[in-house]
This record gives sequence, structure tokens and C-alpha cells, in this order.
Amino acid sequence: MPELAEVEYYRKRWDPGLGQKILAVRLHAGKRTFRGTDVAALKRLLPGTTLTASEARGKQMAFRFSNGAWLGVHLGMTGRLAVDPTGFEPARHDHLVLDQEARALVFSDPRLFGRVLFDRGPSTPDWWAGLPESLTSPAYTPARLHRFLQRHARAPLKAVLLRQDGFPGIGNWMADEILWRARLHPGLRAGRLTQRDARILWRVVRQVCRGALKHVSADFSDPPQGWLFNERWSDQGRCPRDGKRLRRATLGGRTTAWCPECQPAS
Repeated sequence: MPELAEVEYYRKRWDPGLGQKILAVRLHAGKRTFRGTDVAALKRLLPGTTLTASEARGKQMAFRFSNGAWLGVHLGMTGRLAVDPTGFEPARHDHLVLDQEARALVFSDPRLFGRVLFDRGPSTPDWWAGLPESLTSPAYTPARLHRFLQRHARAPLKAVLLRQDGFPGIGNWMADEILWRARLHPGLRAGRLTQRDARILWRVVRQVCRGALKHVSADFSDPPQGWLFNERWSDQGRCPRDGKRLRRATLGGRTTAWCPECQPAS
């Protein structure tokens, strides 16, 4: 499933359409991608408007239009945003097409785990206003992180880091990267961390988020050498620090990789 930086990459894919008028909307109205969405209003209210702004927050993104309307997109596991030439004919997996004079803005999702939301505006819709603040924003403080850890004190750290209400945009590989850099075992109970530990974790969370945005969101590149990312996918992967063979287990329902030397269970 796309994580914070991958979502930002796909958000920017529609940047060529900013400032341009929507001529028509084509969609597969019966697909579960649009569950709970007023597709009739979407088709009626967007043509003739201009795409004015976009923003990504965690694993979700929002697009704004000149009439105050909001279009929300969650990529799910296989969702993608793309720009295609004018005259584009959607295939079976292309569930939303916003036609402009010089291009088509396309949302595709083969497995239908993604979602498209729509709000007439002009006030911020609940599905966007209710999202937690970005992990790189000033509002995200060490004290806030520590309180969240204490609310989930009995859960393993890996599972807590995957909770989108506390760590928006963090997914499997980013959680492993964060814990490795913080030298914390993924199975450690969240309530065991002191305020000092939480401050270290806070600093590393922001470091990994900024690094991922720098490398991945620019052109979908992998992080550079020295990141756990480049080793964690292989059963033969080794720690970039000490060369020890990584261990693997399932925690929080996800495959987890860690270094037994850098991240001891104690």
C-alpha cells in the first residue's frame, strides 16, 4: 500500500492540470471506489470549474476546485493517478477521468481498495478536517507522540506505528526504517518508552518522513544506500550498520524486519 512519500508522488502527477478547466467527468459510477459518494453531484458540479489546488495528508489527498468543491482520493493498495493525452479512452480499471483541453487526469485502481470522495464545499469536509496533522508539521510534538504511545501502551511498537490516527502516512517499510534508526525493537511494548525515548522516536519519525519525501516523492526513486529500505525486502538482507543478518517476523499483521544487534529485544 502506498505510504506518505508515494502518495505525495501521485498527488503531484496531476500538477499539470492546476489552473486548467475541467471540461467533462467520466467515471464508473457503480464501482465500490465511489461507495458513499454522490457521483451525480460530482459529474454535474465539476465540469466548467478550474482545478485550483491539491494537498496530501498521510495516505490521503484532496483536490480543490474554483467553485469550492473538494475531491478526495485514497489510493488503497493499487490506486494510481496519471496524466494521459486528450482523447484518452478509459480502460476497465480507469474509474475516474477529468477531461481538460490538453490532457486527461486519470485515477486507476485494479483491485478497488481505493476510494473517491466528493464534497460540494465551500467548508472543509469532515473526511478531510478529521485527519491528524502531518508528522512534519509544528503541531506534531514529542509530547503528543508520547501521549499516543501511552494510550496504546500494551501494543508492540510496530503495530502502533502503523496506526494512521497517530502516525498518518506511515506504512510497513517506513515503520521498520524508523525503528531501526531509533534502535528500538519492533516488539517492544509502546508503554515502555519514557518521555526521553519518545523524543528520540519523534526526531527519527520526522527524519525518515523528510528523507522519504525528498527521495521517493520526487521521481519514485528508492532511498539511497545506508537506509534499511534497501535490505529489508530480502530474506538475505543485512543491517547497513553492522552487516548482521536481519531477522523477520509478523507483527501488527505485517512482515517486519529488524537487526538483532542494533535492536535487541531487551
